[in-house]
Amino acid sequence: MQNSTVGTGDAVTGSVAVIGAGLIGRGWAIVFARAGWQVNLYDLHASQLDVARQAIADQLQMLKQHGLCEQPDSLINNIHYKTDLEAALSGADYVQECGPEVLEAKKKLYSEMDELALESTILASSTSGLMASEFAAHLSGRRRALVVHPVNPPHLVPLVEISPAEWTDPAVTQGARQIMSSVGQTPITVEKEISGFILNRLQGALLNEVLRLTQGGYVSAEDIDKAVCDGLGLRWSFMGPLETIDLNAPEGLADYAARYGAMYHAMAETQSSPPDWHESSVAELHDARRERLDSRDIARRQNWRDNRLAALIAHKSKQEN
Repeated sequence: MQNSTVGTGDAVTGSVAVIGAGLIGRGWAIVFARAGWQVNLYDLHASQLDVARQAIADQLQMLKQHGLCEQPDSLINNIHYKTDLEAALSGADYVQECGPEVLEAKKKLYSEMDELALESTILASSTSGLMASEFAAHLSGRRRALVVHPVNPPHLVPLVEISPAEWTDPAVTQGARQIMSSVGQTPITVEKEISGFILNRLQGALLNEVLRLTQGGYVSAEDIDKAVCDGLGLRWSFMGPLETIDLNAPEGLADYAARYGAMYHAMAETQSSPPDWHESSVAELHDARRERLDSRDIARRQNWRDNRLAALIAHKSKQEN
């Protein structure tokens, strides 16, 4: 990689092109700028870049309030705004693409990036649902393409899923992991391609059960959210489901399985059919959410969420230290 310290030990810095200045792209720009990278934030529309400038400045100030960013003004200087794709990719060591979830559009974009970027540049996608084998198989440089899927917002939730295709160069996969660790993210590797990757499959399992329970009349929309935020979510904010059950039986995970495995097996038999995700079927849940939060207030509530996440991250950091 050119003009960077990528791959030279634990410290990784360089130049990144973030393609797409929506919510995810803006979060990635903050992640890399905070880690000392030079960021080219690209969007086809100058108006979207204007929105991004203000949104990034606001988020950096919020991070400063929670002790997660010391000098927001200096970090802003690390971010450069581009409406020309070739200029954005010039000299980039790493690309984090955040374009639309439309397969043909993504394939076209990757063809352009493969042609314009340095041969050594890693081409990573933030896609939530498309696999690298779907959008990058046609590239002459497909060996350097893979998925690096973040959680929204990436500058507040550190998990990233690294999902290579079977033809992705293992050195590229390892390089992406090293970069993600060095910019403060928490990478996990999807060892074999699977739709939805890991996090969305876990989230999907919970959401599918939410629909089964609410559509079946077992619980209200309000109470299902309480079950997670005041129950499961408290534990899951600092330990995963396997550690949770490992600690919930005197002799650990096998003991837990011996005690409760039959119960979970019986429950699974009632969870075998997919719930109905059609608009008419989720209308009642949507209406219940709108009773609690007017659609005009969603942006305000997103800001509340970001502040709560920042406070939680700051708290966890202090506890771990």
